[in-house]
Amino acid sequence: MLHPATEFFRLGHRRLSTTPFSQKLFMLTLAITAVCAMPLHAQARAVVHKVPPSYPPLAKQMHITGTVVVTATVDPSGKVIKAESTSGNKLLSASAIDAVKQWKFSAAESTETFPVSVSFAIDVN
Repeated sequence: MLHPATEFFRLGHRRLSTTPFSQKLFMLTLAITAVCAMPLHAQARAVVHKVPPSYPPLAKQMHITGTVVVTATVDPSGKVIKAESTSGNKLLSASAIDAVKQWKFSAAESTETFPVSVSFAIDVN
């Protein structure tokens, strides 16, 4: 069964597809609906050892702050076997990925993939 918003926009597709803007709006609405329709899972594994990210010098110099979301694949022993950035500033992404690859999670029965957030902030003294 389709999500009600998806059904509405599927049925109204002919009306919305008359201009390029409407087509983009339609696709964006479908993408948002798809994301919202996905179940949100709480992180099943606790972080046992967390390595803080190193602040990239250029990002620090430019006062770039924010959060990078990294999708981590963790094996049954808790070791991160794959990490990739899914959102956030590109200048901060590589450092966030490097940090998450060093994290250790609690053990589980199977390999799991889930998002983790890595925050970057500049201390103002």
